[in-house]
Amino acid sequence: MKKAIYKVLTVLSLITAAAMQTDAQTAPAKHVIMVTIDGFRTEFYLDSTYGMPTVRELMKNGVASQGLNPVFPSVTYPDHTTMVTGVAPAKHGIYYNTPFEAEGATGKWYWDYRLIKAKTLWEAVHQAGMKTACVRWPVTYNAPIDYRIPEYWNYKDMSDAREYTAAATQPASLWKEVQDNATGVLEADDMNANNEELILDENVARIAGYIIKKYTPNFMGIHLACTDHYEHENGREHYMVKASVAGADRAIKTLLESIRRAKIEDSTVIIILGDHGFENIYRNFNPNFILKQAGLEDDPKNGKWKAQFHTSGGSAFLQLKDKNDKATLTKVQSLLSQLPDSLKSYFRIVNKEELSKIGADPSVPLALTGLSGTSFGSKTDKIIEPFKRVKGTHGYFPDHKEIRTGFVAFGPGLNKGIVVPQMNMVDIAPVVIKLMGLNLPGTDGKLYAEMFK
Repeated sequence: MKKAIYKVLTVLSLITAAAMQTDAQTAPAKHVIMVTIDGFRTEFYLDSTYGMPTVRELMKNGVASQGLNPVFPSVTYPDHTTMVTGVAPAKHGIYYNTPFEAEGATGKWYWDYRLIKAKTLWEAVHQAGMKTACVRWPVTYNAPIDYRIPEYWNYKDMSDAREYTAAATQPASLWKEVQDNATGVLEADDMNANNEELILDENVARIAGYIIKKYTPNFMGIHLACTDHYEHENGREHYMVKASVAGADRAIKTLLESIRRAKIEDSTVIIILGDHGFENIYRNFNPNFILKQAGLEDDPKNGKWKAQFHTSGGSAFLQLKDKNDKATLTKVQSLLSQLPDSLKSYFRIVNKEELSKIGADPSVPLALTGLSGTSFGSKTDKIIEPFKRVKGTHGYFPDHKEIRTGFVAFGPGLNKGIVVPQMNMVDIAPVVIKLMGLNLPGTDGKLYAEMFK
C-alpha cells in the first residue's frame, strides 16, 4: 500500500513539475534581472534634476510606482527577503538586519539563507528547471543559487570582505573567474563604499554583467549599496548622494548593455527597486537608558535583565527576557508614558495590533518609531545624543512618506507608461511569478492589472 501511495505521489510531483516548466516556457519573460538600489527614493526617477536618465527611460517605456511601502523595520535584509518571498518578516523570519543578542551585539547579521522560513523565488525558478544568480544580494549565504556571490563579510572586520565573499561564492571558481574577465584583481576598497568612491557599485555591475553574458541566468538579484552608504553619512541631499544615484544609473546601463550583448533583451524584464527610503536625522534617542534607570536592564552580559530595546535605525523593538512577563511590559509602558512631552515628541509607540497587522517580529509586544529627525541608539549612559551634523537613516514605520522607496520595471509582458500610485513590498514577488510563469504559493501581495499586457 505504501509503495502504491509513493508511486502516486511521485507521478503527481512529476506532473506538477512538468506543468510548472510548461507555464515558464509560455510566460512572456524568460529572464528577470532584479536590481535593488539601497536607499532608492522615488524622486530619483520622478524628478529630472537627479541623474537617472536610464531609469527614467525605462519608466517611460515600462511601468513604475509613485511609492513602494517597505516592511517594518524598513531596513535592508527584511525588505530584500520580502521581495523574494512575497511575505512579511513575521512569516519569512528575517526580522531585522542583525539578530537580537541579549548579552550585547557582536556585529553578526542575518546572512544565512537557511534562516528564511518561507519559500523563495530562487527555489521556484529552480523547480521550473531554470538557472539563478545573485551578486551581493542579502541573505544568500548558503543559498541554493547556481551562480552566487553573496553579501557576506567578517563581522569582526568589515573593512575587507574579499576572503569571506570568495569562500561563500558558488561555484568556488566564480570569484577568480569574474576577476579574470570583469573587474581585474579586487582590492579591499574595491568592495567597499569608502572615501567618496563609487567603485563598489561599478564592480557589482561589471560582475553581474559578465554573469549575464556568460551564463544567461533566468532570475538574478543584484544589490547596489553605495547610495545607502552616502545617505547614512551625509543625509538626503549631499553631493555624494547625488553622485551615487548617477553611479547607480550607470551601473544599470552596464546591465542593459550586457543583456543586449547576451542577445536576450527581447525576453528579459529588468526591475529596478529599492528596499527603503531615507530620512534626515539630528539625534539619537536611547530608550535603554530609561530601562537601565528603572532596573530592567541591569547587567545583560551576565543575564541580569528583564527588558531591552533592539534598535534598528529609525525604530526600536522591545524584547522581554520572559515573553509572558506582563508586569515588566506594563512597567515599560508606564515609563514611556511618564516621559516629558519634549522627549515624547521624538517617537511614537507602535502597539502589538499594528505590529501584527504589518507582519513584524511576532515576539515583540511594542516598538518605537522615530519622529522629528530622530533615530535610536543602544547606549545606557545618556538619553539623548545630538549629532554635530545632519545624517540619514531608515527603519521607520512605513506611514512615513519619506521612507517609501521606488519601483520601475521594463520588458516583455509589461505595459508602457503606466504609473501606479502605491505598492507594497509583498507585491514584488507576484510580479516576477506572473512574468515568469512560476509557482510560489502563499504570497501575500497583489497584482496591479494595469501593469500587464
